[in-house]
Amino acid sequence: MTLPTPSVEPASHRQKNRKKTTRNVLLGFAAAVLVVGLIAGAYLFNLAQTFNSGSTKIENAFPAESTRPQKAEGNTAMNILVMGSDSRGADVDVETNASTDQRADTLMLLHLPADRKKAYAMSLMRDLWVDIPGKGASKINAALAYGGVPLMVQTVESLFDQRIDHVAMIDFEGFKGLTDALGGVEVDVKIPFTPSSGPMAGQEYEAGKQTFDGDEALAFVRERRAFSDGDYQRVRNQQAYLKSMMGKIIARETLTNPVTISNMVSAVSPFVSVDKNFDAAAIGSLSLSMKDVRAQDTIMFTLPTLGTGTSTDGQSIVLADTTAIADIAAALSKDQLGTYVTAHALDKGQ
Repeated sequence: MTLPTPSVEPASHRQKNRKKTTRNVLLGFAAAVLVVGLIAGAYLFNLAQTFNSGSTKIENAFPAESTRPQKAEGNTAMNILVMGSDSRGADVDVETNASTDQRADTLMLLHLPADRKKAYAMSLMRDLWVDIPGKGASKINAALAYGGVPLMVQTVESLFDQRIDHVAMIDFEGFKGLTDALGGVEVDVKIPFTPSSGPMAGQEYEAGKQTFDGDEALAFVRERRAFSDGDYQRVRNQQAYLKSMMGKIIARETLTNPVTISNMVSAVSPFVSVDKNFDAAAIGSLSLSMKDVRAQDTIMFTLPTLGTGTSTDGQSIVLADTTAIADIAAALSKDQLGTYVTAHALDKGQ
């Protein structure tokens, strides 16, 4: 019996088939990448839409240009004024910025150096006695009541002779939602206390590391009456909480969890007001430039003061340290805030 002779595919055909197979694999891979890219793009687009639609835009966040300090040419360092309050920034008329009874309970100047290798968050005591343009000497947080966001910006710009690039106002309720979206935040409580009012009244906050849910975190950043130095300790607690929260936000298990990220954006957006140019695209671009910054690269400190005192009209105030203010202003102008902070040992490792 004669067996059939097997057909032998010409070498040219085999080569064509291999090329076709390779091409199909590459096309399949490209298609997969495209699908993943479209999904990721849609996800990021939805996050941006959530933030932009949920947050409030401050149409007139800045004072008249003629009153503002100018940036030196080529200076890419950024200053962001962050205000925290027990009521949303929208309660200050963000369209007309008319005088209201609203005051900022928390003030921070966030400075991002040109190299974006660190972030410096400087707390300003809310009772700091300063000159408010056009109003005279007063507590710094009164600027919001006297002239809305533009006057607050002008006051801080005048204090340090530095331009504010962006503004963000955050209701403390946003801390609550963000903490819950993260599944709780662990904070090292330095001084034990028991709130005397609010939802957490009577609950003991013991010294040491504790994981807070939203309500517990909110009481932690608000409390001041339980401490002998009042607002000073409250500011330290706020710094400790923010640093812990930021550490958890940028942790790998958070950044790789789309559900957590989506929940965070949804939770905090309704409690945020930003200047009209500080939208999701701007924040995303800024975040990309700071992709290598870690929790330990975030330096938080309080503007040095001369302690407390009493104004001529009987108000309890925080006395400004004009030398420290002048030195920090000079450091900011040279983008050397880190040098000043290190030289004065202002980062206490909160």
